[in-house]
Amino acid sequence: MVDDDVIERVLTAGLARGADFAEVFVEDRRSSSALLDDRKVEELTSGRDRGAGIRVVSGTTTGFAHTSDLSEAGLVAAAEAAAAASRAGGGGVRTVSLERTVTPAPVEVRIPPGDVAKGRKVELLLAADEAARGEGRSITQVSARYGDTHRTILVANSDGVLAGDDQVRTLFSVSCVASGDAGMQTGRESIGRTVGFELFDEFDVGDLASRAAGRAITKLAARPAPSGEMTVVIGPGGGGVMFHEACGHGLEADLVAKGASVFAGRVGEQVASPLVTLVDDGTMGGEWGCFAVDDEGRPAQRNVLIRDGVLEDYMWDGLRARAEGRASSGNGRRQSYQHLPMVRMTNTYLIGGATDPEAILADTGSGVYVAHLGGGQVNTANGDFVFGMTEAYLIEDGRITEPLREGNLIGNGPAVLQAIDAVGDDFAMGSPGTCGKDGQGVPVGDGVPTLRVVSGLTIGGTAT
Repeated sequence: MVDDDVIERVLTAGLARGADFAEVFVEDRRSSSALLDDRKVEELTSGRDRGAGIRVVSGTTTGFAHTSDLSEAGLVAAAEAAAAASRAGGGGVRTVSLERTVTPAPVEVRIPPGDVAKGRKVELLLAADEAARGEGRSITQVSARYGDTHRTILVANSDGVLAGDDQVRTLFSVSCVASGDAGMQTGRESIGRTVGFELFDEFDVGDLASRAAGRAITKLAARPAPSGEMTVVIGPGGGGVMFHEACGHGLEADLVAKGASVFAGRVGEQVASPLVTLVDDGTMGGEWGCFAVDDEGRPAQRNVLIRDGVLEDYMWDGLRARAEGRASSGNGRRQSYQHLPMVRMTNTYLIGGATDPEAILADTGSGVYVAHLGGGQVNTANGDFVFGMTEAYLIEDGRITEPLREGNLIGNGPAVLQAIDAVGDDFAMGSPGTCGKDGQGVPVGDGVPTLRVVSGLTIGGTAT
């Protein structure tokens, strides 16, 4: 996107006032989307955004400027602005020698979405609508969305890093409303992978829509969720977001450094049940949070955060790792060239165990089975969290029985980690997600096997 010799001159301009570090991040993003709502195509869009962000660090001060002008003059002007903002002193000239590195892509894109006609994408929406409505007359509203992005990045810095990545992501989601005597209930399903249009060779949008509609219809007969602390069994895939929120954010090094994490200073300690091994893995081919290099040019890595219940390490971006004299863990991510990178998760998941999930249920006299969790929030300083349950059922005498209306799942991350007493052998990744932090959103994945939490979780339902 920008010639190597131009990048070198831009970095030199960034260092001209005696800065410690300079970085150029160039991005070219193409996207398209289509939305079908109430049997009408409400949206059919495409767009392109390209530009560069320049970061200059002097001591503990960071200067940042971004521009959509990718000419040498535009980039140098942004570098000079960032250098001035970093309040660098000392003057002098420091030259930069770049050595390009090539990191293999975690997955091969076979069908670039940009090569697929818009009409074919609309056909998928129509097929999903038909399949959802075919599940029953109680389905009164269907909304289906298709989206794809093609993101090309180039990262260079004054340490000699010169790396790039080409990321293609494809997404499809279906939301359904079912209406009955008990009012309206919703069901949603989505698929998203870091692959091209071949996603739809692997997944059938009709099946996806049928599951979403079936979930909404099932909830029409649901009883109010109970209230109080009880045993909770979390199903495979759909409960991964709990670990993303409840402990993942607390293991990001920037929050640890600020003293805003309940896990600060606890490396080497037993922070979870010995059944818990938690991993963050940006190399997980095809998953929503995978890539070849992060947004600081570091190769993606598989990082074990908690092993057999013992906290091994945090996630690191380049700036925090540099301050600690250690290597980045490949977790420096940013929403776009207009944003600074920060420590972010990629694909965060709990490794599967050896127990039959049916045996876990059979051994649970009573409680709640949570098949899918919705959005949530966490206080990383103390680990307290709350999530919405979008699909849940009663457990009675070791069996899943009645469906429950939506309620909340409330608990404390460290307490829940310690209270896991069974982990199934049925690991699955959940739905694609967008993680928000400090005003930035990035694509992430999460996953879990079936697991049981015997204490520390409260169901916030409406049943008396």
